[in-house]
Amino acid sequence: MSSPAAAAAAARAETDEKAAQDRKNFGELQRDRVLVIDFGSQVSHLICRRVREAGVYCELRSCLLSAADVQEFAPVGVILSGGPHSVYDADAPHLKQEVWKVFEEKSLPVLGICYGLQEICHTLGGQVEPGAKREFGNAQMHTSRRDLSQPGSSPAKKLCSSSSPLFKDIDAMVQVWMSHGDKVTRMPEGFVPIAHTGNCEFAAVENRARKIWGVQFHPEVTHTPCGARLIRNFVHDLCGCAGTWNMHDFAQVQVNSILSKLGKKYVVGAVSGGVDSSVAAALVHSAIGDRFKPFLVDTGLLRKDEAKLVKERLEKHIDGMQLMVIDAKKDFYNALAGVSEPERKRKIIGGLFIDCFEKAVQQMGLKPEECFLLQGTLYPDVIESTSFRGPSTVIKTHHNVGGLPARMKMELIEPLRLLFKDEVRALGRELGLAEESVMRHPFPGPGLGIRIIGEVTETHAEALRAADAIYLEELWRSGHYNKIGQAFAVILPTVRSVGVMGDHRTYENVCVLRAVTTSDFMTADWYEMPHDLLATISNRIINEVKGINRVCYDVSSKPPATIEWE
Repeated sequence: MSSPAAAAAAARAETDEKAAQDRKNFGELQRDRVLVIDFGSQVSHLICRRVREAGVYCELRSCLLSAADVQEFAPVGVILSGGPHSVYDADAPHLKQEVWKVFEEKSLPVLGICYGLQEICHTLGGQVEPGAKREFGNAQMHTSRRDLSQPGSSPAKKLCSSSSPLFKDIDAMVQVWMSHGDKVTRMPEGFVPIAHTGNCEFAAVENRARKIWGVQFHPEVTHTPCGARLIRNFVHDLCGCAGTWNMHDFAQVQVNSILSKLGKKYVVGAVSGGVDSSVAAALVHSAIGDRFKPFLVDTGLLRKDEAKLVKERLEKHIDGMQLMVIDAKKDFYNALAGVSEPERKRKIIGGLFIDCFEKAVQQMGLKPEECFLLQGTLYPDVIESTSFRGPSTVIKTHHNVGGLPARMKMELIEPLRLLFKDEVRALGRELGLAEESVMRHPFPGPGLGIRIIGEVTETHAEALRAADAIYLEELWRSGHYNKIGQAFAVILPTVRSVGVMGDHRTYENVCVLRAVTTSDFMTADWYEMPHDLLATISNRIINEVKGINRVCYDVSSKPPATIEWE
């Protein structure tokens, strides 16, 4: 059995190889690209999102990368992320000297964020020490630099206006988000301070001659309102990027890539009706037409009328697509009988999906060696294998089609693997998908199976399906659906509740409503649902759904909770 370190290294190597091929396919489209180097921050992915939002392509790589890795990626600029370490610790992560040499030789603009700033100062001859006072949360920052050149002058009083291009169109005093215990106490030679807070004299520094900037705060988070502007200034003005990364060009490049990769082979893929699988299906179909063979497995754990509606919607909006529906409800209910442990349920469902997949290929009259398998892998999944932290601890098994048995010998095709969720939605619009499909809330592969907390039965599934349909219908009707990242109902068969209906005592199921706001599904806050809307939803569910007599609302955020319950 390979060690976790070996597995992580293998995962990174495979991901890097695929990314290199993707960049080769993108050619001139990818001429402007920024490299984001991860030192273990929990929000490194947000840096990538902000750069992409500025219309510039970027990728996240581990701080363990080599000079050859940098040269192969060929960035026009580099951003160093934050991280949980102290740069002076014996086991702290640092960039290799050969990597710094590449930055210098190619005159690459570098922006360090939090730990990234401290890494710059520590490496180039400055000093980083534990702060007398830690700084976490909001801080008022002055985008002006203290004039320390006059002997005997008071740094608190002698200020001069910051003309740094990093702060172009940013106010002289702004709110920023700090998260640090250490701080820079002496800058390297040639650096000057360009911003400060009451607790941090070097909140931002620069060395324009060497094209290096650093900030102690986090511009990538929404708590720093000027952060998006700052990152845009860096990638546009300091790196010289044109900001032309867009989904129209991406779609055309990916179509060409798919055509060149497939030859005369077919592509088969399980379509759930969710955003990722629908957009992936539309993209591949636009490339190869009827050589794409999509199917949908009706597990009995789909939402109300899901199979029928998905088939109608996709065939209506994707010209010429024929979606095969496989009715496997009995197989899933039988296999899940008596099973309540979440991971076991997921594995059973995953295994049954493999069986359905093999059946679909056979019914299409195809041989596995004649086909590629389509999967809707997104960039957040890829990040888990490329960041400094590496593949994360398994919180729960993620499900797509359940994995492929070795006997199938099929290659994967993952046309969305470089995109974030918002980019996938933009691509869906570019491909002509209906807004209802593009803005649809995520639905897990195991479906209602992981929203029935306990044993999965047909009775429980029917009750949950009805409650969930009422919930989503009221969200659409009230205009709240598109304000929410994900909303769904959960049923708790193992928790029975006493109630009164008419003159009769009831002892029935509890239904829990969940709704979160999120930009990336890596973190999420519970949605502040209007009380009158909750009352309407609760009243309808209790009156219209047999077997439910109590409705609750989940007010947990991620972390510490996950979005799904299982």
